[in-house]
Amino acid sequence: MENIAIEQEEGEQDLFEHFNIVVDKGQSLLRIDKFLMHRIVNASRNRIQNAIDAGNVLVNKQLVKASYKVKPLDEISIVFAHPPRDTEVYPENIPIDIVYEDDDLLVVNKPAGMVVHPGFNNYTGTLVNALAYHFEKLPTLPGNDGRPGLVHRIDKDTSGLLLISKNEMTMTKLAKQFFDHSITRKYLALAWGDIEKEGRIEGYIGRSLKNRIVQDVYEDEEKGKWSVTNYKVVERLHYVTLICCQLETGRTHQIRAHMKHIGHPLFSDANYGGDKILKGTTFTKYKQFVANCFELMPRQALHAQTLGFVHPTTKQYMEFEAPLPADFESVLVKWRNYASQPQS
Repeated sequence: MENIAIEQEEGEQDLFEHFNIVVDKGQSLLRIDKFLMHRIVNASRNRIQNAIDAGNVLVNKQLVKASYKVKPLDEISIVFAHPPRDTEVYPENIPIDIVYEDDDLLVVNKPAGMVVHPGFNNYTGTLVNALAYHFEKLPTLPGNDGRPGLVHRIDKDTSGLLLISKNEMTMTKLAKQFFDHSITRKYLALAWGDIEKEGRIEGYIGRSLKNRIVQDVYEDEEKGKWSVTNYKVVERLHYVTLICCQLETGRTHQIRAHMKHIGHPLFSDANYGGDKILKGTTFTKYKQFVANCFELMPRQALHAQTLGFVHPTTKQYMEFEAPLPADFESVLVKWRNYASQPQS
């Protein structure tokens, strides 16, 4: 039997499936598309052909064609979109803020509070429900059942840009870009404290042992998946700092977990301790000021501002930017006003 390792990436940004296969010593020569079709569950020949055409299949780290004959001890790597889900999607007439659209894909500006795809306790009102209504011809892609067109995602209470594919080839090629970490993803975040000018946060992100709804950062690779966030200070606002975070990986809650890990939780992030006054004075006036900010933005101060990628068809690099939503902008204005006043 072949040695088959399956690595399923499903973070804020990544929705794909990675197979590593070491061919058995006794394997006879066989076309790679036929070989993979018989070795991978739910992998149709068309799905495999699309992966090969998109450059998502490597043998001994080299690109191959569908006609390549598999040989004993070949090392095969293949990237697919996410494996099937059982969730049925019901179309709903929900407005969508479309930033860009063509025959292959669209870029959507998701509001805070909207769940990206159906799941436990969130079977309706999601972006996918909205897509199913507004784009009746948008396919439920093979390998991505229940999540038509999704190649990545962001948290419910994070606002900003998402990339949606309209056909399987686009999905396959974009999934490869996410897998290769070649997508440009920049987030604006407001974090507690006075942060160093720039930095790089690394570690293995995995589910917290104390609270299963949050993620922790570990040094042990057995406890999580490798993650990297680079950040730069955009604006200092006394007790909080506006930063730009650029992702190299896309793990669940990556920025939120990373910022807490270095002692600077995101402002108003209840799950990661940012919904309390972590820096500042003990004066009642200050406490009321922060409480007003929390009321204006009762969610983590995180916005997916910039998204860049190589278009699967035109091969041209495209980059989009979404302005800060009103709640985030309002809180920034309040902090700017506060920071401009003499501090006692």
